[in-house]
Amino acid sequence: MMRFIARLFGPAAPTLSETRPSDASAIAALHKTSFQRGWGEDEVYRLLIEKTVVAHRAMSGTTMTGFILSRMAAGEAEILSIAIAPRQRGRGFARPLLDLHLRRLAGLGTRAVFLEVDENNAPARALYRRAGFHDVGRRQSYYRSGASALVLRRDLG
Repeated sequence: MMRFIARLFGPAAPTLSETRPSDASAIAALHKTSFQRGWGEDEVYRLLIEKTVVAHRAMSGTTMTGFILSRMAAGEAEILSIAIAPRQRGRGFARPLLDLHLRRLAGLGTRAVFLEVDENNAPARALYRRAGFHDVGRRQSYYRSGASALVLRRDLG
């Protein structure tokens, strides 16, 4: 019945919240399905317990469907990673997760946010542009594929 309703009305929006160290395994699993070099559970756990790391998750029931992690320093933040589960991509779930995260960073006094994105990742680039990020640099041949990374910035507040 729930599948029928989901087909009629589309997927329910995930629940957004701050992550916990206990989310390390789910984040690592999702990261591995999203990137060439996935993070291990221990690596994610160490990030989640850092006081300078801010992280949010998107949950559909008990399943993690997305996450975003940033590290703050001296009034700035760098988005370290953002991912949406492959089967959930293209449904508009990344933008609310990113917006929540940016509001939290602003509330913590962050004045500017930076990130790197593969120049060939058109969906991610479109997401960031719609969210107000702009180019500030380029890292030539940054990824194993030979693609360059675009360095983006958004000022907050």
